[in-house]
Amino acid sequence: IDPAVDKWKAFGWHVIEIDGHNMKEIVNALEAARAFKGIPTMIVANTVKGKGVSYMENVCEWHGKAPCREEADKALAELRARAEITSHF
Repeated sequence: IDPAVDKWKAFGWHVIEIDGHNMKEIVNALEAARAFKGIPTMIVANTVKGKGVSYMENVCEWHGKAPCREEADKALAELRARAEITSHF
């Protein structure tokens, strides 16, 4: 059965689907899962591989591959810049 949400629901689980890049949604889902009683809960966190790094985002070749030092430095710089921008909102 696809997608995963339908599969877990078919097995009788309580399913919470979230944006796995959104910390508020992650925290809320964990709190909701803890409070839900009676049946198991599955949190499905939808994410994008390499999110926030220009040369990695949605590039399947980066899944499971470690960047070299130069690539890692560039990725960290992009993520830090993104964090600074989004922290103001």
